[in-house]
Amino acid sequence: MSSPQALEDEQGGGDPPRDLRSVLVTSVLNLELLDEDLFRGRHYWVPSNQRLFGGQIVGQALVAAAKSVTEDVHVHSLHCYFVRKGDPKVPVLYQVERTRTGVSFSVRSVKAVQHGRPIFICQASFQKAQPSPVQHQFSMPTVPPPEELLGHEALINQYLRDPNLQEKYRVGLNRIAAREVPIEIKLVNLPTLSQLQSMEPKQMFWVRARGYIGEGDMKMHCCVAAYISDYAFLGTALLPHQLQHKVHFMVSLDHSMWFHAPFRADHWMLYECESPWAGGSRGLVHGRLWRRDGVLAMSCAQEGVIRVKPRDSKL
Repeated sequence: MSSPQALEDEQGGGDPPRDLRSVLVTSVLNLELLDEDLFRGRHYWVPSNQRLFGGQIVGQALVAAAKSVTEDVHVHSLHCYFVRKGDPKVPVLYQVERTRTGVSFSVRSVKAVQHGRPIFICQASFQKAQPSPVQHQFSMPTVPPPEELLGHEALINQYLRDPNLQEKYRVGLNRIAAREVPIEIKLVNLPTLSQLQSMEPKQMFWVRARGYIGEGDMKMHCCVAAYISDYAFLGTALLPHQLQHKVHFMVSLDHSMWFHAPFRADHWMLYECESPWAGGSRGLVHGRLWRRDGVLAMSCAQEGVIRVKPRDSKL
């Protein structure tokens, strides 16, 4: 595993100011210990659909699991199911079961509970670092660096300055701009209006946590990446259909992640997303998170329920 300084150099540095601590560390992923292997998490950002953000639940569950293992093991995979709608009005309790503690691998089961019922279940596997002569990875796509792209806020402001923008879109963009989302995003290859009609179910964007996390605990960077991984992910399956249909209901069913190499979640990383299939009111999405130096840091997959209605429907 790379040293913190070597990793920082490889990823291109660019630390945020140290006094601007990431809210993901100070608040969102800072769980309250209630008893042994029992934690309480609170909410920071709730999407407009008034459901708990899935990335928050995944990230908090991984924090709880990571607190039950020793410092010399790190998460390499997790597999989750969302089983009930989360209530944004009450905290979430996380119950950790120490399923197995082995010499090289350890497994933890986490159940997220509200109102006495599970809303989410997760299995996380941790491994001690082990060298291996068997190594390979795909190649990172060639894209413009984040410094050459507009940020989310700047992009919205650019649209809002357009005098020909329809009022219904202006209202929606203002709502998006008002959200206090704790991550930064820069879209790659922003489509034109004509390209929207024939989009592939693929997208890429640079992403990082807002604020400073530091080289510190790799476990926390993995938890932050778990939070980030769910943002705009399932929407990839809608890209070819967005002009014909509008979302009536969309929610994650499951979420899986595999961690390959150390990374800094407060440095820019390229998130490559693609949806190989949609049907049966479900969509499947695959994702890869790349460090700036071309190292594949993480892979993930998600399936979700997608119900739409025609754009001209009055229902």
